[in-house]
Amino acid sequence: MLETTPRGGVHDRRASRMGWLAGVLILFLGLLASIALHELGHFSFAKLFRVRTTQFMVGFGPTMWSRRKGETEYGVKWIPLGGYIRMIGMLPPRKGDAPGQVRQVSTGPWQGLIESARGAALEEVRPGDEDRVFYAKKWWQKLLIMFGGPAMNLILSVVFFAILLMGLGVQEQQPVINRVSDCMVPASQADVGKCPPNAALTPARQVGLREGDRIASFDGKPIDDYRELQELIRGSGGRTVPVVVQRNGRNLPLNVPITRNKMYDLKDQDKIVEVGFLGITPTRELERQGPGAVATTMGDLTKRTGTALLRMPQKMVGIWNAAFSGKERDPNGPVGVVGVSRIGGDVAASDTLTGTEKVAYFVMLLGSLNLAVGLFNLVPLLPLDGGHIAGALLEALKKAFARVFRKPDPGYVDVAKALPVTYVMAAVLIVMGGLLIYADLVNPIRFNG
Repeated sequence: MLETTPRGGVHDRRASRMGWLAGVLILFLGLLASIALHELGHFSFAKLFRVRTTQFMVGFGPTMWSRRKGETEYGVKWIPLGGYIRMIGMLPPRKGDAPGQVRQVSTGPWQGLIESARGAALEEVRPGDEDRVFYAKKWWQKLLIMFGGPAMNLILSVVFFAILLMGLGVQEQQPVINRVSDCMVPASQADVGKCPPNAALTPARQVGLREGDRIASFDGKPIDDYRELQELIRGSGGRTVPVVVQRNGRNLPLNVPITRNKMYDLKDQDKIVEVGFLGITPTRELERQGPGAVATTMGDLTKRTGTALLRMPQKMVGIWNAAFSGKERDPNGPVGVVGVSRIGGDVAASDTLTGTEKVAYFVMLLGSLNLAVGLFNLVPLLPLDGGHIAGALLEALKKAFARVFRKPDPGYVDVAKALPVTYVMAAVLIVMGGLLIYADLVNPIRFNG
């Protein structure tokens, strides 16, 4: 029998598939670990303030595995789309009711739903639990319990980006030439790959710049940073500039006629401006950063992630179109657990990335995801953690108001009254999650590195 496929080709494809699966598994387990640590943030403060906690679960749906230790059941469920801890007394009795007492009222379907949920929650309260229910805790204790989860994600995000920036380093452009462009073309046509007829040579090609040349000075200014060089080039259109190039250990002085070209704006990639142009592509090298870079990066990412969360409803329209109309998926749009795991597989199977670059990409993904999860959970709507945080803060304000005006202590905030909004919000989250999973399956975001 003739072999139609070389053995090496079969081996390479098998290794590529195994690498892809390994990448999916690594990122998936990283997400599960992040979920578990989020719940640990809640759980630690709940234990600290003696709230009886009956369950600590990673995932939803049927239980895959569980074990009871003390008063808490620890386990993993089959649907890995989140997690939860079950604390008794999350919904309080109506004010004036004794603990465990639920008066029957019927003023409408929503009220009946609220009282039914209130009754189900209070069934878990046993005699002697009066001081161990969530609703009876001080407002700042409830605040810390609910903030503990998002705080854990935010801390993890800082840790991951500290590892990335300070430990592994990031690719930084260097004032060393990686490639010299042959001809002058606008930025909008730069991906064509061929020079159009009668196109002028780039200034770099005219004066004989080569790959590996280091730009030592530009217009009499020493150059150590490529970004500085880029700004100087863009601001020198129409001038002939003295440039010193280091080549083979020697300094080579050149006079370079900087021309003008239409390029993308450095601050707004959707905008094209006419600037000075040389025609070089820089090399990139891994450089380790300091703590200041971590702080700056986290501030910038927090701002961008917060903006993306505000635009989530608008972005979901694009997800719908990508899932059901076959439109191109926005690479900067929302992505679910399935999509993130697939990206992890693409990264692991990439032939263009080094091992260090793959690790860096995984660390960056996990850092970005933890930041997004932490900020999303701070949205002040139930059933998100931010809804309970908002309830605790409202309780603090009402108590402060009562003290100032010498009024009776108003007690806890009855979050059960917000259950109609909670159910609507939960339904929206389920629909959004399902849509993301479907889009990630039929029209996933691809890693092209």
